[in-house]
Amino acid sequence: MILGAAKRCFARHGYTGTTTKSVAAAAAISEALLFKHFPSKAALYAEILSDECEADPAFMELLEREPSTATLVELIRGMVEHFLQIADGPDQEEAQRLRLMATSHLDDGEFARLLYAKIETLIGAVFVASLERAIASGDARPCAGDPLNLFWFAHHAVMTAALTRLPATPCLAYGKATDLERQLCEFLLRGIGLNDAAIASHLGRNQAADANQAAIAESA
Repeated sequence: MILGAAKRCFARHGYTGTTTKSVAAAAAISEALLFKHFPSKAALYAEILSDECEADPAFMELLEREPSTATLVELIRGMVEHFLQIADGPDQEEAQRLRLMATSHLDDGEFARLLYAKIETLIGAVFVASLERAIASGDARPCAGDPLNLFWFAHHAVMTAALTRLPATPCLAYGKATDLERQLCEFLLRGIGLNDAAIASHLGRNQAADANQAAIAESA
């Protein structure tokens, strides 16, 4: 009930224009009761984003796959594709979310911390388990530090790349989106520790599958 009301408020008024008071009114509860469930507007919005991720069948299917090098590559590729679509796509709501994430780092950081916690809960275990399988199979070098840091390094790199493309005139000319996607994937996968043979095998396989799906869609 609360999340449904909050989604309607955020969709209508955006993050800045929505207040906890307006959400409570839309949910027909007191603001005090709202705060018992969600201590702040940022916590409420982060929960909505997490809820939307869990409602995405393709994303959930990926998280339920057996941990492996292939799953690791697909996680990174999916993340790169997601961020580049935000920058290049027509969905202004997603673009505003990315701007909110950026400004949170320059403000009190509350929203960013909450969202990072949600992301870690959803993806962290799958990423670490897949990296361990890749190392065990010889597809990646051993990790000296906290393996989850490698995920965050990748996440921050691609998020920053997307931010450069948010303005109407991009801050940086990366070139074609398709070329950028592959370069980012290769860069991040090497940074995580995958060797070139594993990257070429799994990344090439995924891109070939995408090309086949696109061809099928065009002919339908």
